[in-house]
Amino acid sequence: MRAQWTAPEPLRKQAWKRVVIAKIKMQAAALAAIGQPRAPLDYIAHNVQSGDSRDAEAQAARIYWPMLMGPDFRRDPDRFDVNGLLNYGYTVLRAATARAVVAAGLHPTIGIFHSNRSNAFALADDLMEPFRPLVDLTARAILAEAGPQVTTAAKQNFARLIALDLPLTGEISPVSVALSRLTTSLAQSYESRTLALALPKPPPAAVLAGLGP
Repeated sequence: MRAQWTAPEPLRKQAWKRVVIAKIKMQAAALAAIGQPRAPLDYIAHNVQSGDSRDAEAQAARIYWPMLMGPDFRRDPDRFDVNGLLNYGYTVLRAATARAVVAAGLHPTIGIFHSNRSNAFALADDLMEPFRPLVDLTARAILAEAGPQVTTAAKQNFARLIALDLPLTGEISPVSVALSRLTTSLAQSYESRTLALALPKPPPAAVLAGLGP
């Protein structure tokens, strides 16, 4: 935790850059899996700056959400539509990420990018970002088949995401293991002052297309 607290700003900015790139690449793969063009997001991912100083994450979101959910979609946690499914799925993912953060010996309130003092899980919110598109695709599929209600079946679909296999450092590992390796690699990066993050890569398009019911 001492190494985490005293990590130099350039290291944290580079870490956030790599997290954002991984997220945008996963978003691009999600779009490709449903037959949408991925090229605009690939271009944005290629141009992410240190600390995401040009807000590439927001640029990607403005393209990603309408293509994934339709032109009328708005990400609003208080709306009773697919947002309810997204809220639940993100809660499951956040909890799994928080467990991995604590197991790696890191303090969950000390984020890479998120720094709200009232947020007890700022680091989990940072490190879950590349995995969010898995929730998005699952929510989209549930909505299409069963509607926006967060049913028992919907909850089971989100819970199964934690066991989904992802490519990671030359191997195939479930999301739970990928989260553990990512948090451990961040802890080691803080201690060595050399960044080496074990970030996930998108699974095959057929796997992404098959998420959900």
